[in-house]
Amino acid sequence: MEICRLPSQPAVVNLQQRQTAGIYPFKTPEFPPYIKCSLGDESSTKNPDSKNRMFILGMGFVGKFLAADLKSDGWEVTGTCTSTARKKELEEMGLHAHIFDANEPQQEILDILKFHSHLLISVPPVLGVGDPMLRHKELLKKRLKDGNLQWLGYLSSTGVYGDSGGALVDEEFPPSPTTELAKARIAAEEGWLHLACDGRVTAQIFRLGGIYGPGRSAVDTILKQEPLSKGQKMRFSRHYTSRIHVADICQALKASIQRPSPGKIDNVVDDDPAPREQVFKFARNLVEEKWPGHISSNNSAEEAKSLIPQGASRGEKRVSNKRIKMELGVRLLYPTYECGLRSIIERIENPFGVS
Repeated sequence: MEICRLPSQPAVVNLQQRQTAGIYPFKTPEFPPYIKCSLGDESSTKNPDSKNRMFILGMGFVGKFLAADLKSDGWEVTGTCTSTARKKELEEMGLHAHIFDANEPQQEILDILKFHSHLLISVPPVLGVGDPMLRHKELLKKRLKDGNLQWLGYLSSTGVYGDSGGALVDEEFPPSPTTELAKARIAAEEGWLHLACDGRVTAQIFRLGGIYGPGRSAVDTILKQEPLSKGQKMRFSRHYTSRIHVADICQALKASIQRPSPGKIDNVVDDDPAPREQVFKFARNLVEEKWPGHISSNNSAEEAKSLIPQGASRGEKRVSNKRIKMELGVRLLYPTYECGLRSIIERIENPFGVS
C-alpha cells in the first residue's frame, strides 16, 4: 500500500489558556484516565510456548481485518462472533471462530483464552448495561491469571474526550464524556485495566477515531445510494471528526504488541480531522469521476439537504496521534481521508455493471 503525503499540521490550540479564560469549562472526570500497574517479573513466566496466538473477543470490522493481517504473519487467530453466517465467513478465511454471547459467556469458550498469548477486546458497551463481559469478571480473572496471556488490548473511542471546543487533545487530556455510551467506555477502560492488572497481564487502551475502510466508508455509502441515518446526519454539524483507516488500526495494534507498556493509552487517529460534510463531498466527486452519470440526481439532492447541520454539535475536538508516532513508531499508511478513500475506490470493481 502506498503511503500518502502528509498534510500541513493544524495549529495547536492552547487549551489551558482557553480554560483559564472561561471559554471552555470542563468538569473533573468521574474516572481516572489510566491505572498504573507494575507487573514485575511475573508476566515474563507466561506463555512458555513461543507461538503467537491471538484471541479476539468480538471479531467485527476491525477484528476481522486484524485477524487476516496477523494470520498472514504466521499467527494463529481465534475469535468470537454472534451469528452462524459470520462464523462461516470467518472460517472460510482460515480463522477459528466461535458463536458467543457476551451477556451469557460460555465457560468452555472462555477456557480457550488460557491457550492464547494475546487478547483483543472489541465488544462495545451497551446502554444501561455497560461492558457486558465485565459483568462476568470473576469468570475472566482466573483465566487471565492462570493462562498464557501476556498482552490485552481494549478498543475504546475518542468519544470519551467529550467537547474541547476544537482544541487539540492528547492522551493526557482529562476525559469529559457527554453521552452515556462514552461514560460507559471510560468505565470499561478502567474495568479492563483493573482486571488485567489482577490477572498479571499487560493491558493497553486504544481510543479509536471514526473507523473506515473497504466496505465501510463514505464511498460505499454513496454507492449504496441509501438515505443517511439520523446519526450520520447529526455528525454533519461537527467542524472536526477524527477518523482512522482500519489498516492503520492494525499496524498500531501490532506495534503495541511489539512494545507493550502496562496501562498505556494510545489515540489511534489520522492527521486530518476534517468535517464529515467535506469527506462526503470528496467521496461523491471520486464516484462521479470514476462512474459518471451513475449516481441518482434525486439521491444527490437528498444528500445535499442532509449535509445541512442538524442542530448543535457535540464532541468538537481534534485528537492528537503524536504518541503512536513517537512511541510506537507508527507511520500512517493513510494519514488523510483523501488517500484513504482513493485507495478504497481503486479496489472497487464495476458496482454499476459498467462494461
